[in-house]
Amino acid sequence: MTKVLLLSDTHSYIDDQILKYVKQVDEVWHAGDIGDLKVTDTLKKHNKLRAVYGNIDNDKARLEFPLNNRFFCEKVDVWITHIGGYPGKYNKLIRDEIKNNPPKIFICGHSHILKVQYDKTLQLLHLNPGAAGKHGFHQVRTMLRFEIDGNDIKNMEIIELEQRK
Repeated sequence: MTKVLLLSDTHSYIDDQILKYVKQVDEVWHAGDIGDLKVTDTLKKHNKLRAVYGNIDNDKARLEFPLNNRFFCEKVDVWITHIGGYPGKYNKLIRDEIKNNPPKIFICGHSHILKVQYDKTLQLLHLNPGAAGKHGFHQVRTMLRFEIDGNDIKNMEIIELEQRK
């Protein structure tokens, strides 16, 4: 079983609230808009990290992380990208590929809107953890935590960090 913390849109911000949860899982997945690479450097000091770059990320982040990260976690096919859209309205840059070869979990960030939605058409779980940073319009900083056990995705939790000030 693999315990996963999923976050996105840190926009150069990391704090002890985030790190508390980082230390409780087996892997951390970041869905882009990292900002300063000190964020991912800090995450990597505490845990295994899988990440993608987002639209605000600079050339250093784009050299270190891919635009799309597709991998297997146990027996679950996972695809992370930053700007991916959502069921019925996927980003045109990935629409054909996701329809022809859908993963079991499709993750994106960008919107700062937390979303856990099952796409019945493509039979995939769409996840957006909202935003863990303090930059943007969101009022509450959020992340997702869940477990992958073989083929199963279970114990999905929404983590609310704090009201933004």
